[in-house]
Amino acid sequence: MKYSAFLVLCSVGGLAIFSSTIAKNPVLPILAQTLGANPATIGAIAAASTLTGILVSFPAGLLSDYWGRKPLILLAGVVFCSAPLAYLLVSTPRELALVRVYHGLATAILGPVAMAYVADLAPTRRGERLGWYSSFTLGGRAIAPIVGGLLLTISTWQAVYAVCAIAGILVLLAMKLLPNQSYGTNRHREARQNLALNRMAISKIFYNRTILMTSLVEAAQFGAFGAVEAFLPLYALSVGINKTAVGLVFTSQVGVKVLARPLMGRISDAYGGLRLRHGRKRQIILGLLLTSVSTFLFYQTKAAFLLVLISAVFGLGIAIASAATSALVADLAPANSRGTALGIMSAIMDVGQASGPILLGFLLMYTSYQISFSVVSGLLLATAVLFTLAARDTSSTSEV
Repeated sequence: MKYSAFLVLCSVGGLAIFSSTIAKNPVLPILAQTLGANPATIGAIAAASTLTGILVSFPAGLLSDYWGRKPLILLAGVVFCSAPLAYLLVSTPRELALVRVYHGLATAILGPVAMAYVADLAPTRRGERLGWYSSFTLGGRAIAPIVGGLLLTISTWQAVYAVCAIAGILVLLAMKLLPNQSYGTNRHREARQNLALNRMAISKIFYNRTILMTSLVEAAQFGAFGAVEAFLPLYALSVGINKTAVGLVFTSQVGVKVLARPLMGRISDAYGGLRLRHGRKRQIILGLLLTSVSTFLFYQTKAAFLLVLISAVFGLGIAIASAATSALVADLAPANSRGTALGIMSAIMDVGQASGPILLGFLLMYTSYQISFSVVSGLLLATAVLFTLAARDTSSTSEV
């Protein structure tokens, strides 16, 4: 394990997600409204970067298997540097949406490629290392809204994007410290030189039931997260919970995820031999069940303290499952196609994250919070059942 490269990757991940998050939370809707966007347009602008992730994550992972991880990571770094400056030039909602699409390239590329890089560096204790990397990114995600809100209070929205640009520059400089990976094995040389071999590996990934079901788990988890992030504050306010307490609801959720991810990754590694993959699968099922139950319980309470507690359990469920999903996909994928497999998972996850708020918003137009949150909870439970069934018979027929 090259600890120096791993620490650089963690720093890159934290700074990068800080940069991308401060560009949208809470400044993006304020900027969009200033430019004359209506609520529907603001929603479309917010979703524009996720659309990029759906389209780009898979090819980014694939190309990283051909060219190596560092060139793709540096490409993402260029976007992290340049996109913040583009915000300063926008004058219409359409231009802002186009900038969001461009900015989405950065995280769409970095997400699967950085995870593949971490997995490459960690032949053992892979879940724990991926958990630590995730905690750094979550830390950046948690700090960004606080800094962004403070800047909006004491200055203008332009200052937010100036800080975003500075963070992007630091990201690119840190990326240059990453070592160039060696693709010296015959297998890796063949993978880059022979397209047929890569097509065969990709075909195996798409036919691997466990990889696809694990990706579906990520989509379900982050679909629920997107739905809760969008509508839980409105539910809390509707039952008389003040805005400060609403902030604590999400602080507890992010805090639990930051603290729990490395530990959950270490637990997922705590199995020897063939038991390791089965241990990851059990952990994924447990995380799904916790997320399902906590989603169901959200609308059962009107007390701020209980809502904070349930939100912490919700975050714990995501941490338990997601600490094992990336590691399981990395375990199952061929070494020369690991980036491709994680890119596929990332693209499917983005579909779920984009769909969650849309689904819950549609349900809330015609039903109550109780029914709507119950549907989301039921979908998580159904995903747990499907994953359990798929995991039973993959020991011989669907391993790649």
